[in-house]
Parts: sequence; C-alpha cells; structure tokens
Amino acid sequence: MKALVYHGPGRRTWEDKASPVLQQPTDALVRITKTTICGTDLHILKGDVPEVPTGLTLGHEGVGVVTAVGAAVTQFKPGDHVLISCITSCGKCPSCRRGMYSHCADGGWILGHLIDGTQAEYVRIPHADGSLHLIPPGSDDEEPLVMLSDILPTGFECGVLNGEVGPGDTVAIIGAGPIGLSALLTAQFYSPARLILVDPDPNRLEVARTFGATHTFASAGAMTAILNLTGGRGVDVAIEAVGVPETFELCEAIIAPGGRIANVGVHGRSVVLHLQKLWAQNITIRTRLVDAVTTPQLLKTVQSGKLAPKRLITHRFPLAEVMRAYDVFANAAHEKALKVILTN
Repeated sequence: MKALVYHGPGRRTWEDKASPVLQQPTDALVRITKTTICGTDLHILKGDVPEVPTGLTLGHEGVGVVTAVGAAVTQFKPGDHVLISCITSCGKCPSCRRGMYSHCADGGWILGHLIDGTQAEYVRIPHADGSLHLIPPGSDDEEPLVMLSDILPTGFECGVLNGEVGPGDTVAIIGAGPIGLSALLTAQFYSPARLILVDPDPNRLEVARTFGATHTFASAGAMTAILNLTGGRGVDVAIEAVGVPETFELCEAIIAPGGRIANVGVHGRSVVLHLQKLWAQNITIRTRLVDAVTTPQLLKTVQSGKLAPKRLITHRFPLAEVMRAYDVFANAAHEKALKVILTN
C-alpha cells in the first residue's frame, strides 16, 4: 500500500509500505476512504514530539470501511462504515474506567504517534470496539464526519469543557485555526455573551466572524484591545489553541479574577507562568489531551444539523497528492487553508 511516512524532523515521503495485518484479537483493519492533516502532524514534523519514531505512518483522523476484524471484536464486522477516533481505548484499564481514554494503559493517542496512522490506504486499529464508531446508514457525506475524529472533540473537550464555558461568559480563543474554530463552534452550545477570536491572519478572523465570533482582534495589540473591551477586567475563559509561549502568556495577561485558562495547543517549548501576578486571582489552569469521550454526542449533533463542521473544510485532494496537501496546509495563511480532505 501507499502511506505518508515520517523520516525525522522536516522529512516526509509518500512511499510503498507493507499493508497492516491483524496483530491482536481486538484489532480491526480499515480501508481509509477519507482522512485529513492535523496541526499536530505539523508539530511532529517540526520536532516538537520527539518520541515519534522514524518510519512511522502519520495521521490520526479518518473514516473508512472495515476489511477484517480479530476474533475478540464484537461491535464491528467487515463492510461496516466507521469513524476512526484519534484516541485508542481498551475500555478496561483504570484510566478508561474514569473516562480518561487519552491515558489508556494500552492506547491513548498512539495512531500516527507511536504506531502507524491513517494517512495511508489501510490502517490497523487496536482495541477496535473502543476506538471506532459505527457510521449510521444514510450518512452519505463522509467529509464532515472526519472532523469528528479529532478537532471537534478536541476543541470541545480541551477548550470548552475544560474552560467551563457558561451562559453570559466572555470567552477569548487565542488562535483561529481549525481547533480554535472548533472551540468557537462548540462554545455556542453554552450561550456565552462574548466570543473573542485572536489571530494574526485577517482571513481566519473573517472566517471566525462568519462562524459566530462577536469580536475579532489581530494578535498585535490583542491584550490592550481585550482589556479595553472588558473594562479592564479581562475574560472569564481564555482558550489557548496555538501551542507557543506567546499565546499562552496572552491568556495569562487577559484572564479575569476567578477565570479559567484552558490549554489546547501542543507546546514544544517552555512557557513562563506569571505566578507572581496570578497567585491571588483564583485562576484555574487546565491542560488536557482529548479523550474523545464526547464523540458520540457530537456525532448526533452533526447528524441533526445543529453543528456543521463541513464549513471547516477549505481544500480537497486525492490521497495520492498528500505531499502537496501538506505544503498547502503548512502555508495556511497564504493558501487560506483550514482543513484539507484527502480521498482514497
């Protein structure tokens, strides 16, 4: 089969690779029909995730068709149309029993991280019963469902739920990329009074306004603009959706007393914690790796038409053009790219 393979920081190739095989009775094999590229894949290529081994197939999002299952798989059979979760869950270990699937003792975020991922023609899914979701018959449009593999549950769980967004809140989301926009879309479930988006890219800020942002600010001068908007108080919730020190420190600078900072970004460098200013402000800082525990809930919301993640898709490529798709996604500001869909 063909696969997008990581060969160390800055190096990726589209190459022939042996097709996956069942290794455990709980495995399933899936033929990928649609997949995408995540900002985390770019972090891997930058060297921010050093545990990723060379020779690994990247990717942790996608939909496809089951081609084979191990003897212990009970929920799926060959021919089933499935959504692949970015998080692998055994469902039995102490972390999984707490709903903290991201820290599964035999799973978590392993696809495209520690084991071969989804940017390929076929993928092996360990613990298939806990790591796949059956796509109901009649769901002909696969494209929005790919957004449910990672970015929508990530923006929702790590940003909105960790930030405890509530009615009347003023919320600032730092970063208007796909994750930030996913947080923007799902924050509206809870009726905040203000939804502020901060980004250096004017195009993304324009998109944010069409997605429901009440205020948008360029990164330069954002702190002053937000403090002026809030009468100097700051915001109730600050969601960091980039993963660089400057954006996390902006969250620290604009958070109001009693506020919540929810970190979503993948950080490859140390961040300064200004505890000398925050220690007496009743601030909550939360980190989280997505557990994808809300995927069934979000799937129902998408199917009902209450949530339209297809709006995040800006570019489409055949899977065989994944190298070009990476170039487009990595130059998002120039290409006006949000999410790309790769079709096998």
